[in-house]
Amino acid sequence: MIAAPEIPTDFNLLQESETHFSSDTDFEDIEGKNQKQGKGKSVVDDWIESYKHDRDIALLDLINFFIQCSGCKGVVTAEMFRHMQNSEIIRKMTEEFDEDSGDYPLTMAGPQWKKFKSSFCEFIGVLVRQCQYSIIYDEYMMDTVISLLTGLSDSQVRAFRHTSTLAAMKLMTALVNVALNLSINMDNTQRQYEAERNKMIGKRANERLELLLQKRKELQENQDEIENMMNAIFKGVFVHRYRDAIAEIRAICIEEIGIWMKMYSDAFLNDSYLKYVGWTMHDKQGEVRLKCLTALQGLYYNKELNSKLELFTSRFKDRIVSMTLDKEYDVAVQAIKLLTLVLQSSEEVLTAEDCENVYHLVYSAHRPVAVAAGEFLYKKLFSRRDPEDDGMMKRRGRQGPNANLVKTLVFFFLESELHEHAAYLVDSMWDCATELLKDWECMNSLLLEEPLSGEEALTDRQESALIEIMLCTIRQAAECHPPVGRGTGKRVLTAKEKKTQLDDRTKITELFAVALPQLLAKYSVDAEKVTNLLQLPQYFDLEIYTTGRLEKHLDALLRQIRNIVEKHTDTDVLEACSKTYHALCNEEFTIFNRVDISRSQLIDELADKFNRLLEDFLQEGEEPDEDDAYQVLSTLKRITAFHNAHDLSKWDLFACNYKLLKTGIENGDMPEQIVIHALQCTHYVILWQLAKITESSSTKEDLLRLKKQMRVFCQICQHYLTNVNTTVKEQAFTILCDILMIFSHQIMSGGRDMLEPLVYTPDSSLQSELLSFILDHVFIEQDDDNNSAEVRDYVLKNDLKVLVTLVPVFYYNDYGDIIKETMSKTRQIDKIQCAKTLILSLQQLFNEMIQENGYNFDRSSSTFSGIKELARRFALTFGLDQLKTREAIAMLHKDGIEFAFKEPNPQGESHPPLNLAFLDILSEFSSKLLRQDKRTVYVYLEKFMTFQMSLRREDVWLPLMSYRNSLLAGGDDDTMSVISGISSRGSTVRSKKSKPSTGKRKVVEGMQLALPEESSSSDSMWLSREQTLHTPVMMQTPQLTSTIMREPKRLRPEDSFMSVYPMQTEHHQPPLDYNTQVTWMLAQRQQEEARQQQERAAMSYVKLRTNLQHAIRRGTSLMEDDEEPIVEDVMMSSEGRIEDLNEGMDFDTMDIDLPPSKNRRERTELKPDFFDPASIMDESVLGVSMF
Repeated sequence: MIAAPEIPTDFNLLQESETHFSSDTDFEDIEGKNQKQGKGKSVVDDWIESYKHDRDIALLDLINFFIQCSGCKGVVTAEMFRHMQNSEIIRKMTEEFDEDSGDYPLTMAGPQWKKFKSSFCEFIGVLVRQCQYSIIYDEYMMDTVISLLTGLSDSQVRAFRHTSTLAAMKLMTALVNVALNLSINMDNTQRQYEAERNKMIGKRANERLELLLQKRKELQENQDEIENMMNAIFKGVFVHRYRDAIAEIRAICIEEIGIWMKMYSDAFLNDSYLKYVGWTMHDKQGEVRLKCLTALQGLYYNKELNSKLELFTSRFKDRIVSMTLDKEYDVAVQAIKLLTLVLQSSEEVLTAEDCENVYHLVYSAHRPVAVAAGEFLYKKLFSRRDPEDDGMMKRRGRQGPNANLVKTLVFFFLESELHEHAAYLVDSMWDCATELLKDWECMNSLLLEEPLSGEEALTDRQESALIEIMLCTIRQAAECHPPVGRGTGKRVLTAKEKKTQLDDRTKITELFAVALPQLLAKYSVDAEKVTNLLQLPQYFDLEIYTTGRLEKHLDALLRQIRNIVEKHTDTDVLEACSKTYHALCNEEFTIFNRVDISRSQLIDELADKFNRLLEDFLQEGEEPDEDDAYQVLSTLKRITAFHNAHDLSKWDLFACNYKLLKTGIENGDMPEQIVIHALQCTHYVILWQLAKITESSSTKEDLLRLKKQMRVFCQICQHYLTNVNTTVKEQAFTILCDILMIFSHQIMSGGRDMLEPLVYTPDSSLQSELLSFILDHVFIEQDDDNNSAEVRDYVLKNDLKVLVTLVPVFYYNDYGDIIKETMSKTRQIDKIQCAKTLILSLQQLFNEMIQENGYNFDRSSSTFSGIKELARRFALTFGLDQLKTREAIAMLHKDGIEFAFKEPNPQGESHPPLNLAFLDILSEFSSKLLRQDKRTVYVYLEKFMTFQMSLRREDVWLPLMSYRNSLLAGGDDDTMSVISGISSRGSTVRSKKSKPSTGKRKVVEGMQLALPEESSSSDSMWLSREQTLHTPVMMQTPQLTSTIMREPKRLRPEDSFMSVYPMQTEHHQPPLDYNTQVTWMLAQRQQEEARQQQERAAMSYVKLRTNLQHAIRRGTSLMEDDEEPIVEDVMMSSEGRIEDLNEGMDFDTMDIDLPPSKNRRERTELKPDFFDPASIMDESVLGVSMF
């Protein structure tokens, strides 16, 4: 919070009206929804009375008001106001500004600061409104305020610039409103004058004519004055700040100019002002682009303004279309909505290609974008009705007005060949085309009824698309939530939405309970259509079958399902039939018995047929023919599909499937599809038995029987892991992974200790075979078969359920998403164990490299570099929050150090340990250590080092020196890398503030991590070990450049450790203080960067100026030229810009020109430093239009 300074007693505004800025009272007198305007008016009225009494004191109060609203503690005294220029006052306030905090009222978070901003803006509007009849024309109050705000808006202090720009733009908006009122009054006065003058001489009142002339003259003079004020604000503030380096300031300018154009279109809605919005649509910040689009929406919404937007539309239409693909979703949404308004204003503006760019966005995963695109699609293709449709409004079904629209929807869906997701299309149009999408009677008629005379019938492909769309609309109406991938989950429905949902389900059930059997009968041989139609009963209100006396239609539906099961062997169709039975077999409804009997009869027939066929199929001495195998497979498919959703335990399917699988192992000639479905069916048998035992009390015999069946089944799956057929092996592997997960120790969680006998831990042979399968079938070279890639992804996901195996990054491109997710989950479970696993994987790779290349390997080899790169990627997975991963990183370093010194060199201590090179890999994790932990790890490292090791300088000891250097390096800056010329990746480290210490102390297996009560300084960190670390000698006037602009030099090994081991220089100067050196270097670098930024900004502006000069000399409009760039590097002051602009410049920003006026007065009594266009522009260029 920024505390307000003490205000002198003569500041009546701030004391009497209590608008003094502070963290506690920010505009409390002018906030509140109902009393806001009344209190704001009271404050302004008090100030007006003070102004009438003594305008200098009142203006002083107002000046301090703006200063303090910027968060400045300074106060402008009466002495300063009388004797100092505005520029001197602003400079004085800048010196007193609190620069310790970057926050100021407009940027602070919280509801009270939001109220402050709205109240601040409201105050300015009320001030102008209350003063519009007298005070604003006294050539003193407004001149002073405009001069102050113009000067503040040019300040280098962001708080001053931001606050004053907001105030100036709101002041301009209020003046535009005043100008509009003056224009209306002038028109009324002119009409009254013309009416009076046109009367007959005898009836004409000359006195009234004189009064009307005098009134018109006064209004004209007032309008001239307002016009001058608006010109001053526009050219003094807007034209500079709409390009400000701060996005919030640019957004304010664009938002307000949109209001001006909408409010007073006669004066502002022309290309001279629209160009600023058009240019800014190319802004790099989404917030600014968003303001451009919302400003344009307000203009395009009014169709009366379309004629004034024609040139702008033709010039910037392509840019608006491209913004529908903006990386900021909010911007993309508003761009689509703007195009919808453009479409409504004139359909000829957008080409077919423009529309197609929006059409495909209905399939976007981001719902707001998709909904906006759906509305655009509906307005373009579905909102227009032919005159012939007027007579069809009362018709329904195929002859109704929606029939052609439904066909259009089907045609559009089929033409979108890149997308096959009807659910996304339906969801996109659900809000705007609900009536069309819920016309299920029309859709049903198009499917069942014959086409009318002269009407073209739907093709088979179109019928399939219509059924899919119909299913998606029914699902959307019944579930009331978007499809998967859109939205964050199910939301709570309102009472109105719940009622609509119930009504829709009733309507769906009443219609399709009758129609569904007919549809199934018509399309019974088409697998795709039947699969979609069979999903409809999941959304029925089953109670209606009884209350509506629709039992005969239920029987017809069950007969059709039975016929479909007998006709089809496709897995999708059979599973759809199974799910339909499951939806209908609900014990809560009276239809349960009827459906249960039908289901039991079907399963009885299938089970009896399967046992009979299996007995003949497995007869010894006879080879099964293809017909017998097909009969067994088709029956087994049906049973497996039903066992997925229904408990078929009473049919004892385990024995027959076990016999089938065992025979396949013994003979080795079992067809692969039969084995696959037998494995799946047996898997379902075990899962259903486990469910029954878990949900109800079970005997010990039941547990033992399930345990025996599960163990036997696992042995069978293990045998099939070595099958010659890949598909069979993949099925066995997947089932094994699921069983090992389900029957792991977690089966006893939740108070289910009685299931302990079922816990199954795989033996070493099974683990080995599972791992071999992964290595043989997943981590192999890629081929061109997309299906095999999908299978490998699926297999890997199943493997990671059981085996937390970290793999090299060589397969990262293929399985990166799966590997990252697995590592993330393991880290969430146990950070320390995850870190130990990471370091263990690096150690294994290091050992493999040693076995291949020996201990004298080349550290620049691709193998060693690959391991280092893997370590770097592992380090990145720990994120930026070092406190959360503190213990894990410390444990990782501990294990790494122990591994590096584990194997002593048999040649003695004068030679490095055999694994010492591993420290080079371990150094990749040093940046993840906290500063105090680096010292702790360094102390732990010294326990393994001898005195002779610390003196070694040979190349073989470089890993140790490199690792020590990484631990001694500071965690908060890159000064040492600047001094020594070392940078691991050629870039500097961004400075960060270290988090405050907590004083807690934790022990990690031999290493004690201590957080001291007070953070040690950087010099103590670097100089804590003076016997080994010395400050490098520096030249007094070194040539330093930015470390970001050029790559670091490659130094010799002996040079690369200059920060640790001192080097002799030619001049033999005494070493300077380290802190002084670092401070001097940082200051030099900052000055150099600032100078380069200023040069870049100056060059950008010179280039801009040159382009504008050429545009004027060619006589062309900037509306037809390139977009004006946004200054990104640094904000240049107005003086520098204007001086640069005046040189050789022959044009200026256009003047605001309200309707023509007479006796325009010049304002010549302004103070020298008050804003005047002539003070920054040459008189020769004033009044020249941009266009």
